[in-house]
Amino acid sequence: MRHQTCSRMTTFTSALLLGAVGWGCASSAPQTEEAVTVSSAPTTTSTTEGPIQDQPDMGWWRDSMKTRDERIKWFRDARFGMFVHWGVYSHVGGVWEGKPIEGYAEHLMRKEKIPSAVYQEKLVAKFNPTAFDADEWMAAAKKAGMSYFIITAKHHDGFAMYDSAVSEYNIVKQTPWKKDPMVALKEAAKKHGIKFGFYYSQAWEWHDPNAPGNDWEHGNPGGDKRLFGGARWWEGNPQLVERIAQYVDNKVVPQVKELISKYDPDMMWFDTPGRLPPELNLRVLKAVREAKPSIVVNSRIVQSVPKGPAANFGDYLSTTDKPAEFPPHEGEWEGIPTTNESYGYHSGDNTHKSPGHFIELLAKAAARGGNILLNIGPKGDGKIDGKDLAILDAVGAWMKVNGDSIRGTEKTPLPVQAWGESTRKGNTLYLHVLTWPARGRIVVGGLKTAVKKAYLLSDPGTSLVVQKLGDKDIVLKGPEKAPDPVDTVIALELAGAPETDKFRLIGTDVPADGLRAFDGKLVGGLTFGAGKARDAYVQGWTQPNQSVRWPVRLRERGTYEISVLYDAEKESVNNQFVVVAGTKALESKVLTESTKTPQVVGVATLGPGETELAVEAAGSRTGELMRLRALILKPKKR
Repeated sequence: MRHQTCSRMTTFTSALLLGAVGWGCASSAPQTEEAVTVSSAPTTTSTTEGPIQDQPDMGWWRDSMKTRDERIKWFRDARFGMFVHWGVYSHVGGVWEGKPIEGYAEHLMRKEKIPSAVYQEKLVAKFNPTAFDADEWMAAAKKAGMSYFIITAKHHDGFAMYDSAVSEYNIVKQTPWKKDPMVALKEAAKKHGIKFGFYYSQAWEWHDPNAPGNDWEHGNPGGDKRLFGGARWWEGNPQLVERIAQYVDNKVVPQVKELISKYDPDMMWFDTPGRLPPELNLRVLKAVREAKPSIVVNSRIVQSVPKGPAANFGDYLSTTDKPAEFPPHEGEWEGIPTTNESYGYHSGDNTHKSPGHFIELLAKAAARGGNILLNIGPKGDGKIDGKDLAILDAVGAWMKVNGDSIRGTEKTPLPVQAWGESTRKGNTLYLHVLTWPARGRIVVGGLKTAVKKAYLLSDPGTSLVVQKLGDKDIVLKGPEKAPDPVDTVIALELAGAPETDKFRLIGTDVPADGLRAFDGKLVGGLTFGAGKARDAYVQGWTQPNQSVRWPVRLRERGTYEISVLYDAEKESVNNQFVVVAGTKALESKVLTESTKTPQVVGVATLGPGETELAVEAAGSRTGELMRLRALILKPKKR
């Protein structure tokens, strides 16, 4: 039986956001899991062009952005926050029916395709975190040097971790504990001077029968079966949106308003927007703005849309989860690492990173104008895992000494340095020396402004000798050995605003200088990977005119062994490329499917003066040339 269906979402924004990709009324056959067919393509309801944010019915959003700089200031200064994934899934610790699950423990319900009734019986009804202490959690965040705190109010399992009047599926009404942890956490945050906010999964839920995500019980779009066309399911299936909108209107919007009215949070942190049509995500954002104009909202409230704003209608950009490197970003942004490989507590995941890993991430992020929101997953009894506490304590000890080099800083004006990173606060530069140079001789390349004073941040009474090297560089004489084995911070108080040179200084006094692809200039449409350890590379290398380039400068002539670090597919083996080093072109080819050690391509003599290093395609190519991670220069002994 054929039927005519049309969503009630007929606003101008709906037409613009969704009409251009196949939105509107359509004659279509009923959809099933087994066969997904559309009898005719939906018609477009509007042909209006131009940025979505400039359309008439987006006035509420434009008005909200007039006060953005004011509300984002505390976030910009904070630089470091705690993310907490805690829910009824925590008390089984990533184990289901005696077997540990792989990956994220908080995705237990989806991974094991657990029916809602079983989930409620075996997890919700047994959740009793009697050891929970809000003050202990917040004190741990404060001790770690964190300035804001985000906790899961409702994750993808749909369970409210607070006393919700909108849905009885909540921690007070459904668990034996019968307490609201958010009241205590809000009070503890205020006591410790920490900004407080909520994670809320608006676009993906496995409990509500009208929500996207549960395809094992409800046959809904947005799940692993990729029903109704998979991603962007609404393009060819407008008849589904009416039902999904009931979930947004009857649960999401009321709960978001409820969270704001009950707890007065400083931030709302949303996630996985691609499971919903953009119009429905915008409906949630509008409700937030109406409820509290001063609240900070992340970019995962709405997915990227054509001609949309850089932060996807939010106040700042939420970048990759579990980052190892950071591609360049404009404006405010945030990386989201976790202590091990799961966000929720996973008893079988012992892949915890070292405290030094997170200290280095803090330095890298702050140097590029970003924040770190470090996640922990407390146990089901309410206690923080001892491994997480050890990491927090060690990072906190470093922050206690060096916090001024992170909090309240801005993006560095200096080019990348061989020894590490740098941040700025007014006329003071903070040098994060991650690789301590031989004999403590620290060359700072590209700094033209005179230095009034240089000292170890750990000992402000020290005074390091500063020597000018021409008009663009300086050298500092530090201790023979690094005072801090992870990140020694040196403060440079300048005579005025820093004036710098854009060329990266390449020296002969370091064992090897790695030019990361993420610090290079991409030419010809190449793109950066997300920045996880697995994809911290440049990708999309399919055209002959594409290249990665680095402007560099050498104070003296030097000879270097040059290597490349890359990933590659099987079909990429034997692809030809060339490393351009000054006047020399070093031709080579991809030798293996992947490499964990640099591949030597040749030797070149460079300098003195300014030049450009580049990796380019050469000759024939099959598939993607390679996925470049770094170009490495190792000085040859004279």
